[in-house]
This record gives sequence, C-alpha cells and structure tokens, in this order.
Amino acid sequence: MAGQGSGGNVIAALCSFFIPGLGQLLQGRLLMAIVHFVLAGVLWFFLLGWLIHLWSILDAARFNPGR
Repeated sequence: MAGQGSGGNVIAALCSFFIPGLGQLLQGRLLMAIVHFVLAGVLWFFLLGWLIHLWSILDAARFNPGR
C-alpha cells in the first residue's frame, strides 16, 4: 500500500469501522490487528470499547509503511 491518505488506508479505515483490527489485518499488521480486536472485545464489556474502536479506525487511516 502507499502512504497515509492513500486509497488503501481509506479502505482499511472503513474495515476497522466495522470490525476493530480488520483494517490492520488488511494492511498486513497481524500483531496490531490482534491487539485492536482483543482490546475492543474486552473493553466493550466495560462500555469503553468505543475508544479502542476509534483508535483502530484512526490507526488504519494514518498508517505509513515507511515509518
């Protein structure tokens, strides 16, 4: 994928909107995808999962493979 703001990042952010971590998985970042998915699942139990969900969307949208 290209850098931040690329079409791939937009698609990844949309995927993370529906399932936290799916955008990171689409970008090939397996460990980060697992972290987002598990944290969102655990924190939704405590009604704080929306924070991780939002973080997942922003992380997928701002990902820069060069960093």
